[in-house]
Amino acid sequence: MATYVLVHGGGHGGWCYQKVARRLRAAGHEVYTPTMTGEGERSHLLRPGIDLDLHISDIVALLYYEDLRDVILVGHSYGGMVITGTADRAPDRIGRLVYLDAANPVNGQSLVDVAGPIIEATRPFGQVVDGVELVLLPAPGAAQFYGVTDPADLAWMDDRLTAHPWRCFEQPLVLTNEKALGAIPQYHIVCTSTLATRDPELMGRARAEGRLWDIDTGHDLMITEPRAVTDALLEVAAR
Repeated sequence: MATYVLVHGGGHGGWCYQKVARRLRAAGHEVYTPTMTGEGERSHLLRPGIDLDLHISDIVALLYYEDLRDVILVGHSYGGMVITGTADRAPDRIGRLVYLDAANPVNGQSLVDVAGPIIEATRPFGQVVDGVELVLLPAPGAAQFYGVTDPADLAWMDDRLTAHPWRCFEQPLVLTNEKALGAIPQYHIVCTSTLATRDPELMGRARAEGRLWDIDTGHDLMITEPRAVTDALLEVAAR
């Protein structure tokens, strides 16, 4: 039995992994789908000061209080920033890292640095609420931004997407334990359409070593292609 911790991306919550988590549990594995502060069912905790460091602390605290070890830590999109920081803070609790169409930051980079124009394009459509600059504002059909097209999925997501603090996206990631972080095996599950935008050396090495899967679907691949994502995650556990 493997233990998976599935970390969501911006504007989402642990809810977005329902389809994948159900399949992994049916295969006999333990699965955690935490929601980070200010998102999803924790959106009532939105306040000034929520940033990347706080979200990293959310996941580190889960690992500690649930006493989880040898975890397969999965991060989607912005969640790639979070799992990298988590692995830096708690490398002894993580067995493998999986980047699910996610940011692959290095020390000192923010999500703005990694994702560039895509993230910056969300800012003009944001707003300030109670002193918090918010982006990825929910609206009817907003899930199309994440590459979702199925009407049932769109309606389901419309009821659950939440805004995201901009501060999380512009705060640089600070790594202090890069040697331990680098020793953790890394796997990549990406959308075919985004493959060309990624570090070719990183992707080439991962493909040559059997640590890369590309799935021809939209960015929210855990919703649009849950079976393919689950199969890839089961392969990660089997290695």
